[in-house]
Amino acid sequence: MSKVDQVYSFVLRGLLAEDALDANGRLNHLGSNKLVDDEIVKRLSIELLDKDMVARALRMAGVYTAIASFENSVRRLVSTVLLEQIGADWWQTSVPNKVRERAESRQAEEAKIRWHTPRGDEPLNYTDFSDLIAIINQNWDKFEPFIRSLEWARQLMVTIERSRNVIMHSGELELEDIERIGGLIRDWVKQVGI
Repeated sequence: MSKVDQVYSFVLRGLLAEDALDANGRLNHLGSNKLVDDEIVKRLSIELLDKDMVARALRMAGVYTAIASFENSVRRLVSTVLLEQIGADWWQTSVPNKVRERAESRQAEEAKIRWHTPRGDEPLNYTDFSDLIAIINQNWDKFEPFIRSLEWARQLMVTIERSRNVIMHSGELELEDIERIGGLIRDWVKQVGI
């Protein structure tokens, strides 16, 4: 077999292998990440971006999902407990003035940009972890049955917030940081129940 035939044979085998992989559902460069919606990928033109950067960002997509879900579950806990125990006016009567003013200011500022989707309908959507801790602290008697230790909750949220800030600013976490987040979320869910 000549050199040209060997090269041709090698290339042909490679092309056949590519076709076989595609026919059997080979993963594209986005990987097997079930967290990525095909419609969103299409609309974002992700295929035009650097594949290595996309792959690294996709590794963090699951971390983002966990942190965002955790943060929103804390908000839900706050609103549920205060609505049940204080009533519909809990935001006005039971949230520290500084927290309320900052959240309402963020919401009002965001409302000025009418062409963009807002974070949410409620001022609580405009709070961060430190605001949530301040609300829980001011209403500790309502939250103690769920949380048991304000300092534990504060430290847990401070630690998760540190990782949150890395992810939200396009950074990448080490596996030990990811494991820490997972452990803290498990602890929270076991203690609080949501």
